[in-house]
Amino acid sequence: MGVEEEFLLVTPEGRPEPVATTVLRHASAVEQSSPDEPGGDLEKEFKQEQIETSTPPRADLTELAAEIRAGRARADALARRAGARIAALAAAPQVVESTVLPDRRAYAIRAEFGRTAQDQLTCGCHVHVSIDDPDEGVRILDHLRPWNAVLLALSGNSPSWQGSATGYASYRSQVWGRWPTAGPTAPFGDAAGYRSVVDELLRTGAILDEGMVYFDARLSSRYPTVEVRVADVCLDAEDAALQAALVRGLAEAAMGEPMRQPRTELLRAATWRAARSGLTGDLVSPLTGTPLPAAEVVGQLVEHVRPALAAAGDLEWVERHVATVLRRGNGAIQQLGWRAQGADDDEVVRRAVDRTLAG
Repeated sequence: MGVEEEFLLVTPEGRPEPVATTVLRHASAVEQSSPDEPGGDLEKEFKQEQIETSTPPRADLTELAAEIRAGRARADALARRAGARIAALAAAPQVVESTVLPDRRAYAIRAEFGRTAQDQLTCGCHVHVSIDDPDEGVRILDHLRPWNAVLLALSGNSPSWQGSATGYASYRSQVWGRWPTAGPTAPFGDAAGYRSVVDELLRTGAILDEGMVYFDARLSSRYPTVEVRVADVCLDAEDAALQAALVRGLAEAAMGEPMRQPRTELLRAATWRAARSGLTGDLVSPLTGTPLPAAEVVGQLVEHVRPALAAAGDLEWVERHVATVLRRGNGAIQQLGWRAQGADDDEVVRRAVDRTLAG
């Protein structure tokens, strides 16, 4: 499993700063990818105010958590060379007119998608788990469908947008959902069914290329993995590791009894519920399709993947960290707590910088 994280680039005062090109130039001078495994380098994103890290693939959860922390520290050190810092916020709280990278594909997306592209200064957390073949990958994608909303609720970290409180734990997911392919999908059945859907989407002309297949979870076009893209970037590094452990558990659980497959309309409603209230209200239970307290639904997820977590040696860590998240709250709850203490937009970002690099 591996984790990709997108971060805001901000000034020391806490304002988003369009310096990605400079940061990447510094990175290219000092970073060297391993020829034996992917990940480990800093990568470009869509906007000048953001950057992406990726871990090498790891089987051990403790090692993966260490790679996540190391990637954050490395990205921040390189950002400092451009006079900036990194912040693990899924959306900037301030009013921002973001700028696309000086890149032909980025310019084409901006021209084609207008305001949707202009608004996309959002940061997510993507988890990759390895697969033997595309058919196994599609079996995992179909199994993940009812649980993706719970992963979103655990990660919610964008309660503010363009200078206003939104009332959402994850407003990033609402902004991201404007893309033509974003969100939950119907069951694909097998690799041929998945490929057929992607090919038909490309034929519509509504997306420029396969890289714009923005499903909540998809087959990676770069690696032999399933890529789960539903989560906000997590304020705390260990929360990102938790996402990876749960996704791997769900991938292993997919090899057992099939899950019931709700209609996509119901999954959209469950995803909206998770984005709106996160961990502070009800979530839609994947087992019953009815609302239950968030902590109870998160418990259902842990119970569902318990055998896989135990087999991987992850169970004790996951149970302990789930309890921490439910007690402490996700990033949205932490941000709202800072607001209650009197923090303004810039102070929220400065505190987020500290949390991003904690531990």
